[in-house]
Amino acid sequence: MSSQRKVRVRFAPSPTGGLHLGGVRTALFNYLYARHYGGDFILRIEDTDQTRFVSGAEDYINECLGWCGLTPDESPNKPGEFGPYRQSERKDSYRQHAEQLVNDGFAYYAFDTAEELDARRKEEPNFRYSHENRLQLRNSLSLSKEQTAKLLSDGHPYTIRIKMPVEETVSFEDMIRGRVAFETNLVDDKVLLKADGMPTYHLAVVVDDKAMEISHVFRGEEWLPSAPVHILLWEYLGWKDKMPYWAHLPLILKPDGNGKLSKRDGDRLGFPVYAMNWTDPKSDEITKGFREMGFLPEAFINMLAVLGWNDGTEQEIFSIEELVSKFSVDRIGKAGAKFDFEKAKWFNHEWIKKTSNTAILPKVEEVLDRRGVVSHRTDYLLRVLALVKERMTFVEDFWEQASFFFIMPESYDVDAVKPRWNENKTAFFRDIAREFVTLPVWEASSLEPFFKEKIADSGMKIGELMMPFRIMLVGGKFGPDVFQIAEILGKDEVVKRMERSLPHFS
Repeated sequence: MSSQRKVRVRFAPSPTGGLHLGGVRTALFNYLYARHYGGDFILRIEDTDQTRFVSGAEDYINECLGWCGLTPDESPNKPGEFGPYRQSERKDSYRQHAEQLVNDGFAYYAFDTAEELDARRKEEPNFRYSHENRLQLRNSLSLSKEQTAKLLSDGHPYTIRIKMPVEETVSFEDMIRGRVAFETNLVDDKVLLKADGMPTYHLAVVVDDKAMEISHVFRGEEWLPSAPVHILLWEYLGWKDKMPYWAHLPLILKPDGNGKLSKRDGDRLGFPVYAMNWTDPKSDEITKGFREMGFLPEAFINMLAVLGWNDGTEQEIFSIEELVSKFSVDRIGKAGAKFDFEKAKWFNHEWIKKTSNTAILPKVEEVLDRRGVVSHRTDYLLRVLALVKERMTFVEDFWEQASFFFIMPESYDVDAVKPRWNENKTAFFRDIAREFVTLPVWEASSLEPFFKEKIADSGMKIGELMMPFRIMLVGGKFGPDVFQIAEILGKDEVVKRMERSLPHFS
């Protein structure tokens, strides 16, 4: 760790819609770092942009983090001594700091209306409010003190903008990227306080990180261009020695590596990009999430962790405890990480295999409930699950892999075996069904040798009779070991299915 300060990190999403997997990964890396160093993981809701605020989004964020097991130590729902934890509830403090910056000469009042700025943008396609033109625009730098005071006393709307220095270099040490430098001439005078009195992200994030004693900031690479503004604000507000360490995480890229992964990519390619289902409150459109698609939270978190990080070995499957133990910033890559949905499914498949049957059982019962299947005994369900679990990528696959354990086949895929069917085969299955009834032990380990011995006695080939037996029990040429299927179905059910299906073969 690069400091002896108490580790305090924050995940600070905006309540504007679904939680993108990139956002969850940011939360995860914050969480892992905090837990690795015995620090605090804080959830702060950045709701200062009231035009984009979406009702219900904060509850959704909390539910996502809960599903992922990333429980904050402090949050709006679990306040600590550094609250409030919603930016909208800290409004007074932002204005105070913005005015301080103006008084100290590091910021200025800008009285330009939105219409005036739009007109400038039409005249100048690459218009930006900066050192190059600020003296030609309507602000407290270009106006006299008297003019400025009059506009303020008349209640004229204004914003407060940072006064970016000219021909300076702002640099800092990024925990992932090393030394990063920016020329101030290339950065515009960002708005710090909006006309409605709410801060922009630039001011709010600095004021809140200081107030909450944040020690390390993990955020997406897309925030790198804003870093010089934030670093100057830490300096201008007199807090340079309290500034957190920075780590700008690599982007999660489209599967082809060409650009940042977006919701549109998921829609186009048929996979989720949100942690959980998100329902747009205006359109009622549902965007599917990883949870509802059938991902286990352990698999989702594991998959996200290795998107841009590895522990330096070939290991790919990590529990959250292992991730906490092994996590280190120096193993986070600088380059973007391509999202691979097939790989994501592989993680889920591995975690389904790894998870105990009793832990998965409630989800399996939900699958059966949705199919209208009356619940069976727990021991029966556990035996079926043990048999088919390794064939499941999602819990929902349980039905495809095991439906024949709960309902009699409605049709039989006999096309491949029917042309070579004869009376000898019908007689064989009628005879063996009668002998099944009298068997004293009904277990796969005794059923298989018994069945194969009968085939040998008949003079027919195993391949000619094994597949028909499977089709009789499950309806098709699929499923796990047929004798294990027979054992679980039970003697009476197997005999009943054989008798019912035989006419379909002739």
